[in-house]
Amino acid sequence: MSVEEFDYVVVGGGSAGCVVASRLSEDRNVTVCLLEAGGADSSVFIHAPAGVATMLPIPFKNWAFKTVPQKGLNGRRGYQPRGKVLGGSSSTNAMLYVRGHRWDYDHWSSLGNPGWSYEEVLPYFKRAENNEHHGNCSFHGTGGPLNVADLRSPSVLNKAFLAAAALNGVPYVADYNGAEQFGSFMYQVTQKNGERCSAAKGYITPHLSRPNLVVRTSAPSSRIDFEGRRAQGVTYSVNGAEKKVRARREVILSSGAFGSPQLLMLSGIGPGAALQQMGIPVVRDLKGVGENLHDHIDHVQTYRTRSDSPTFGLSLAGGLRLARAMPEWKKHRTGLITSNFAESGAFVRSAPDVTVPDLQMVFVVAVVDDHSRKVHIGHGYSCHIEVLRPHSRGSVKLASRDPHAAPLIDPKFLDDERDLDLLVKGAQLQMDILQASPFDAYRGKMLYPVDRNDTAAIAEDIRNRADTQYHPVGTCKMGPDDDPAAVVDARLRVRGVDRLRVVDASIMPTLCGGNTNAPTIMVGEKAADMIRADMPA
Repeated sequence: MSVEEFDYVVVGGGSAGCVVASRLSEDRNVTVCLLEAGGADSSVFIHAPAGVATMLPIPFKNWAFKTVPQKGLNGRRGYQPRGKVLGGSSSTNAMLYVRGHRWDYDHWSSLGNPGWSYEEVLPYFKRAENNEHHGNCSFHGTGGPLNVADLRSPSVLNKAFLAAAALNGVPYVADYNGAEQFGSFMYQVTQKNGERCSAAKGYITPHLSRPNLVVRTSAPSSRIDFEGRRAQGVTYSVNGAEKKVRARREVILSSGAFGSPQLLMLSGIGPGAALQQMGIPVVRDLKGVGENLHDHIDHVQTYRTRSDSPTFGLSLAGGLRLARAMPEWKKHRTGLITSNFAESGAFVRSAPDVTVPDLQMVFVVAVVDDHSRKVHIGHGYSCHIEVLRPHSRGSVKLASRDPHAAPLIDPKFLDDERDLDLLVKGAQLQMDILQASPFDAYRGKMLYPVDRNDTAAIAEDIRNRADTQYHPVGTCKMGPDDDPAAVVDARLRVRGVDRLRVVDASIMPTLCGGNTNAPTIMVGEKAADMIRADMPA
């Protein structure tokens, strides 16, 4: 078998992997190989924002994972979509640009991770960004690869949401990624000229002509290869044929909160006893690999509305509007097709004494039910409410030694009753907003009726219908030497082995108070600087 050699091998072409591969290959004296298990990001369903439908529970550009049965969800198996395509989930998500709260990063630093405070990560958020609306301020950047814009053609229904939020003590905030997060707003989105701007489109596509950057798609990795405890390369496959690639300097693992711990364990890094039981030789016994999984638990409430309302829906009128919108998008990159569906939202506090918002709302101009696994004829609007810093912790474990088999994903949603109590409060606040007078002209029947004051009924509705908001993190957590659950150090080096880092959302010790795509891109930017600084002469 012929073996190719590069200075760096990056495993996973998602939000962080694209960043690292792009930044490292800026040095023409360095060679980089990027391996992505999914295919190319060439589909119009990726580039057209309304093509967020690729998150539907089908295998198109989507790993479409499921969890193990969740006790906290009345035994249901949750759905975990992840992008199986260059750009990863940044090529299939709802494009919301959310950084989280200042407190989150200061908390990471306080846990013994120097260099990760808000003031220290802010320059990397700014470096990544070209913010069309907020760029000329101390919180945002211009000229970066990731274009951040306002929605071009949002629904007028968002005005009702913003007005209803204000009536319930949630004021409008112009920039939730700036000085103040609390409030309601129109979401900033990763779009450019009415198209999706994924990590692939921002960081990789413009540089495919670089002679020192090789991008391999449809190339799933099987294991990291070691010489003793030194990572020397990666074994992967193309069309079923096994191939190897060597890394002269480092292997960078960027396969996400599910893929990174899975590949580490398949390679002999993880809880030693469990690996031995599966017949995997132990390279490094690290009990934290695959542990500390947590995710934003999310509950959706939906109201019916008329087919002539400014919403998406399955109706003759809705179909005609969508048909007329397609040529408009093709010609002008405006209109309905530029919508990400999740157009406005809010960061709210569950009680007056809460200083940092602990709940997030996402207002959607369409019916949302069970990740669209349940389809309804007609029109409506929906709103998500999610717990921003859940207490429940789960795990990712190997189902088998087969690298193509999905791992066992167990978020343990609502195992900690505090998460349920907070989500009940959030659901009540959400109902107060959705039932306020600005929605009177639109609001029909509730899809799943529940009494706003019956907390037991709300809790049961949550257990029956709540699920992920698509933000799994923490399974290769960053931490200090005295943290036995830490997998990587503050420079993202895997403990106890050489020349191997993890760079993706799995290193986050705790969840950010918001969506995780922008923070993951920030992690990639910061990691690239650390890798370059540690580069041997």
